[in-house]
Amino acid sequence: MTIKSRIRTIPHYPRQGVMFRDITTLLKDPVGFRVTINEFVHRYTGVRIDRIAAIESRGFIIGAALAYQLGLGFVPIRKKGKLPGPTKGHDYELEYGTDRIEIHLDAIDKGDRVLLVDDLIATGGTAEAAVALIESMGGSIVECCFVIDLPELGGRQRLEARGQKVFALCDFEGA
Repeated sequence: MTIKSRIRTIPHYPRQGVMFRDITTLLKDPVGFRVTINEFVHRYTGVRIDRIAAIESRGFIIGAALAYQLGLGFVPIRKKGKLPGPTKGHDYELEYGTDRIEIHLDAIDKGDRVLLVDDLIATGGTAEAAVALIESMGGSIVECCFVIDLPELGGRQRLEARGQKVFALCDFEGA
């Protein structure tokens, strides 16, 4: 069983020419989901990590399960206006316009070693914004980890150019 074999591709979603890599088929498969989390647990067991931060929304599923298995706290990084308490935000560029992600002000302590988790790395804009947000709060990134890397879109290279370590369980050619 490979993780990649459990991920569905939906052509032309959300727009023409995009090959959407859908992890819901991986998540509904009890063996596939367990193998995914276990692969991450194996990689990060024994690594000094204080918190797991994950990006909305599919990153929450992977990040929360991983945090539970490693016995760590979980920090959600959400889109603007979704967190109830005082937040700090970071704006970032999209293909057409800008967006903003936010984190609670008390989510990261100065000196915290944070593992950043999401389901997929594409262009890297959201992950780069999350890294900047965590670092602005005094945290340091242990690694940025993803289930899927889309190497042709350059997100991994973008994060590595910032000095970040990047790990993905599988990659898919073609955007």
